[in-house]
Amino acid sequence: MEHLHWKEISREKILSCNIFEIYNTTSVTDGGLSSTFTIIHPPDWANVVPITRDEKGRECFLMVHQYRQGSQSVTMEFPGGVLEESEKPEDGARRELLEETGHIAGKFHFAGRINPNPAIMDNWCYTYIAEDLQKAGSQQLDAMELVDGELIPVEEVEKNMGEGPLFNAIIVAAFMWYEKWKRFYKE
Repeated sequence: MEHLHWKEISREKILSCNIFEIYNTTSVTDGGLSSTFTIIHPPDWANVVPITRDEKGRECFLMVHQYRQGSQSVTMEFPGGVLEESEKPEDGARRELLEETGHIAGKFHFAGRINPNPAIMDNWCYTYIAEDLQKAGSQQLDAMELVDGELIPVEEVEKNMGEGPLFNAIIVAAFMWYEKWKRFYKE
């Protein structure tokens, strides 16, 4: 598959925003093709699939509701967010769980990582499974964050994934990582 590779020969930053940078890159192939491509460079992200039981004993996810500017809608998601510079993915996932829900986890499992859109983005999104949740205090939200937490039965999330407020592609992927973990790795 070596014939499919492109070699980057130049990179120019064309825009720097508060959450990402955009570059134009020039790349060539061994076969003589040459083109300019646009690459979005956001920081890496981490999210957490927190599992617990409700008062009825049902297995539930601790989900968060928040308004998303891009879709201009309230979404239902697993807790997560941007990794801070040089922050390890697991540390960032634990931090996001605490900040958005006020919970910590007794057990934390790496589930997997994805590149959100390899055609135009160069970052990774890491997913972790959190068990044995414990309330550790109140939310510690960023200044511009408004987030509500809610226990949602796993069965309900599974039934509605990809519909209504559960349409975020990163969350659909995180749910896939959860399903794989549950089937092959859960103790």
